[in-house]
Amino acid sequence: MTEIKQAKRIQTSFISALEKKALVWLASKQPQWITSDTMTFIGFIGSVLSAAGFMLSNLGVNWLWLTIFGLIVNWYGDSLDGTLARVRGAQRPIYGYYLDHTMDILNEIVMFIGVGLSPWVHLNVALLALTFYLVLTAVQNINVHLRQEFNLTYAKLGPTEFRIFVILICLMFLFIRPVREYTHLVNFFGRVYTFTIFDYIAMVIVAALAIISFSYFIKDLRYYAKIDPPKQGLKK
Repeated sequence: MTEIKQAKRIQTSFISALEKKALVWLASKQPQWITSDTMTFIGFIGSVLSAAGFMLSNLGVNWLWLTIFGLIVNWYGDSLDGTLARVRGAQRPIYGYYLDHTMDILNEIVMFIGVGLSPWVHLNVALLALTFYLVLTAVQNINVHLRQEFNLTYAKLGPTEFRIFVILICLMFLFIRPVREYTHLVNFFGRVYTFTIFDYIAMVIVAALAIISFSYFIKDLRYYAKIDPPKQGLKK
């Protein structure tokens, strides 16, 4: 990820220290013809592969291996674009911030829609999860400008942990047949839906994202109210 100038990076995820060392090492091994833009493009290709794997799993569960591969490729490109620039001393704070965060949003949209077009999660549930994920992304970008803080993690979890979580779910579906074959009929306002375990996991993710979004909104609102109190109007 690439931060704008003077923004303080806040990364407190469970594996952030280990991941940072790995990324610096990987960045130092990249050939000179590989640029940060190349890595950003690789990250996008990974998101497309991940989404394609989910959609193609309508034809067979083994297509989830493509999803897993795509998530790894996405991590590789998305995590290394900014690291590569910093290791080489080639940061472009304005250009890099714009490109990186625009592509992040595009990657999120592609992957969540891919999940929603799979046989495992209803599209409505996937779009609801995408909505709250984009809310957190918007809050992150707003705070970069207002607080000069670039928060990469929420509740000790960041994009890397999220990818690992999805990979573990895919492996569970690949190797545990009763899990992937479990279905449950849900009556929602007179309409009956067939829910899978992935649907229920997605609903838990939606609830978690909603709670995190609301709690950070309240926290940030109190902070901004404190530093920017109401001002009395001019007396007539």
